[in-house]
Amino acid sequence: MSGTYVLVIDVTRSATIEVGALGDREFPAGAYAYVGSAFGPGGFSRVDRHRELAGGERETRHWHIDYLLGHPTASLENAITFPNADRECELAGSLPGDPVPAFGASDCDCEAHLLTAPDAAAIRDAAVDAGGVLDD
Repeated sequence: MSGTYVLVIDVTRSATIEVGALGDREFPAGAYAYVGSAFGPGGFSRVDRHRELAGGERETRHWHIDYLLGHPTASLENAITFPNADRECELAGSLPGDPVPAFGASDCDCEAHLLTAPDAAAIRDAAVDAGGVLDD
């Protein structure tokens, strides 16, 4: 199955993380939401790959989000999926939070696909209210 997904991430303490070509980025402690798409081969298995990276079971970093998820201060709290729906840019622009400039949006015109969030529950609830399915 394929579609769009939202990852709810908790950063336990502020950290400076090198994010590939974006360079060093400061991530204050708090909640974050990452909006991604899984329309390529494997579909939502990409979410499982993100879980493995966040859990220390995988090392390879391909996308901006991999650098954050692979850092010890970050943990993946929830994934919300939108099966068969291409809503990546729409959700990145409508979920509560402020964009982290240029993060995760190198292939579109969005400001970012990573948002600093008011708190994890606000992101989770907003994504579910928008039609997403909580995928724990």
